[in-house]
Amino acid sequence: MSTGTSRGTFAKASVRDAEVEGRTVLVRVDFNVPLDGDRVVDDTRIRAALPTIVLLRERGAKVVLISHLGRPKHREPELSMAPVAARLGELADAEVVLAPGVVGDDVRKVVAGASAEAIVLVENSRYEPGEKANDPGLARELAALADLYVNDAFGAAHRAHATTEGVARHLDAYAGLLLEREVRELTAVRDAPRRPLCVVLGGAKVTDKIGVLEAFLGIADELLIGGAMCFSFFRAQGIATGDSLVEEEGIALARDVLARAADSPCELRLPEDLVIGDRFSADAEHREHDGVAVPEGWMGLDIGPQTSEAFARVVKAAGTVFWNGPMGAFELAPFAAGTRAVAEAVAGAEGTTVVGGGDSAAALAAFGLADDVDWLSTGGGASLELMEGRELPGVEALRDA
Repeated sequence: MSTGTSRGTFAKASVRDAEVEGRTVLVRVDFNVPLDGDRVVDDTRIRAALPTIVLLRERGAKVVLISHLGRPKHREPELSMAPVAARLGELADAEVVLAPGVVGDDVRKVVAGASAEAIVLVENSRYEPGEKANDPGLARELAALADLYVNDAFGAAHRAHATTEGVARHLDAYAGLLLEREVRELTAVRDAPRRPLCVVLGGAKVTDKIGVLEAFLGIADELLIGGAMCFSFFRAQGIATGDSLVEEEGIALARDVLARAADSPCELRLPEDLVIGDRFSADAEHREHDGVAVPEGWMGLDIGPQTSEAFARVVKAAGTVFWNGPMGAFELAPFAAGTRAVAEAVAGAEGTTVVGGGDSAAALAAFGLADDVDWLSTGGGASLELMEGRELPGVEALRDA
């Protein structure tokens, strides 16, 4: 992943400009990482937050970190931040003190008693029911832990939660280095792309991507659609889809997108061939299928080789590429080739390449290509909402530059 100069604009105050020496800084990070027992399986998000943490510590701040982890219903011990604290300590080469809760007297004592060299990590923010409800009382208690606030959790910036929006009402609030770079890189694709702009969208649901589809119809030069969402488009055209996954709610939306695309300078491309299987399984009977009308008893599970080649050719010729969503069931070996072909084309493209997190990021990692794109976003949902032109509460709550 490139660490060069970011390209877009950013209208919020940056942590670079904050006076932090001798002050306690509450930093919202996105440490929602996969765990295997007490081991962090993928530390990408922890590594992404390190530049902001290092900057603050070098400038003499006491750093207090807060993040959510999973979706606890109570205080499940398996969703404690303890494994994250251990891995962060290794990566930052620092003592990481895990507070016993999110707020309260015991947490305040830990923060007050921690040395200036230590990093304090409070417990899983979603242990507090007021987090997702953006409870004002919880926000005030969080603010009482620090002198100022930094949001570096782009992956959670589209949520108006107590740790992303509420607390920013009570402290001077700045953008962390990661959040700032995310907004710059993504808005540059939307607002000032090098031409031609190629947008590749996959995944299962048209309803998840309809805002991005509509936005890019007026911006992109090429819009390539793969993944299971293509079957809503085929059904909208009266093409048989067999047993393929079809989002019924997406058919009317797809029909509208096709109509709008016909009157748009953007060229919308759908698959022209498929890889089909008799069931969703790694050991399914499968074959390449010339055409897109899926026979009964079969399901489309990947774009075919002709489509892979055509999509790759468009991607490689683009001045800017934005990719979000796999082309098929890439987690199953027989149906991974289409996503791999697109991933390799994006990684090898000479233009600017930006990948919108989520399953696309997982695919790049699976194929060993995560370091070969210009920007790999840490926020799937947040990146899509930003691309749609929507305001992100966690960004809007920050002080203006």
